Amino acid sequence: MVAVDRLLIVTSSPRLPAGLLTWPAWEALRSGPVHALDPTGSQAEAVRAAGVDVQEAPGGGHAAAFRELARDGHTAVWLAGPDGDPEFTAALADLVAADPDAELETVAGSWDPPGARLLDVVAVMDRLRSPGGCPWDAEQTHQSLAPYLLEESYELLEAIELDDLAHLREELGDVLLQVAFHSRLAEERAGTERFSIDDVAADLVAKLIRRHPHVFAGREVATAADLAANWEAIKAAEKRRESVTDGVPLGQPALALAAKLQRRAQKAGLEATPPTADDLGSRLFALVGEAVAAGEDPEAALRATARAYRDAVRTAEGTPAADG
Repeated sequence: MVAVDRLLIVTSSPRLPAGLLTWPAWEALRSGPVHALDPTGSQAEAVRAAGVDVQEAPGGGHAAAFRELARDGHTAVWLAGPDGDPEFTAALADLVAADPDAELETVAGSWDPPGARLLDVVAVMDRLRSPGGCPWDAEQTHQSLAPYLLEESYELLEAIELDDLAHLREELGDVLLQVAFHSRLAEERAGTERFSIDDVAADLVAKLIRRHPHVFAGREVATAADLAANWEAIKAAEKRRESVTDGVPLGQPALALAAKLQRRAQKAGLEATPPTADDLGSRLFALVGEAVAAGEDPEAALRATARAYRDAVRTAEGTPAADG
């Protein structure tokens, strides 16, 4: 029986620490001479530190030269770079497909866990803000970025209203950029003012766990109403609020502000007397009260009506309907 020439390619995620590899990957790396396009890379250095030599790729990294290393039933191992060396891998696969004496196997040394691409967001943001990055990004402050956060949030809201999933995905990315950007700016501060995106994420995780004791602490709840009451009680204890109106941002659109205040009072069982004057603001406030009592979102309702009116205007003009 003729021994088969074994060609192994060990891949790994560039988003995980170098040297953090699976046991099958370490077995593969110890099964034959290891070569890499960049034998000085972080992954190659970690492998070398574990006692496995990593040599420079033969023939300048040509697949045919690497194939020759595994003649006569031997094994040759390729330590792939951060991008997986797709051109080399494709060329080697073509060679092996036409070579009955060789077999090619890809061994996953590590792979991206869910959320791993968020590390790329952090890395790109760091590059943009560092010396030699983008001049515009380097000039930004929390204050200068504030209008963009509002703009991106409204664009995201529009994508939700239109049920446009492709647009939704894009706009979620733009909102995520704002989070990453503000966190990067805060990371550049000194002393106690400094925090990073890891701190932001840690605070969020702690808050989610704290506010879901029925999930993480074994507390039993019977109904959705119990969940809501429990949520509000936890928030009140956290924020040490003196009024149900504390924490309501007054800078939000007036219609949404009126609805939020009325919902807060409704949840607290308060019968606060609304304005009774016959001015426009009071009449609008009363309409918001009707919507809240009916369980409707007055902001969404008015936006839908405004959108329909926009379409009617375009029809009257004889212009095509607009997207969004």
